[in-house]
Amino acid sequence: MKTTDLNVNLIDSYFTLLKSLSPNNKLELIAKLSKSMKTTTKTEDTSWKSLFGAFELDQSVDDFVADLKKDRKFSRKSIDL
Repeated sequence: MKTTDLNVNLIDSYFTLLKSLSPNNKLELIAKLSKSMKTTTKTEDTSWKSLFGAFELDQSVDDFVADLKKDRKFSRKSIDL
């Protein structure tokens, strides 16, 4: 089945579902569909950085690692069994 056939079948299915709506509801739906076509959406960042949660630093990597190590706090509490 071609993509165009799937699209036609999908449109027919939606029409069958929506044809029982009142005229006011149909007009509201048309308005929302028209508005969604007019608005431009920001394209998503598809770079590899967006996939792995990478972030940009204002400082060098060595300074960042040094700050991380400096801010670490360890607390070891012994538990008597």
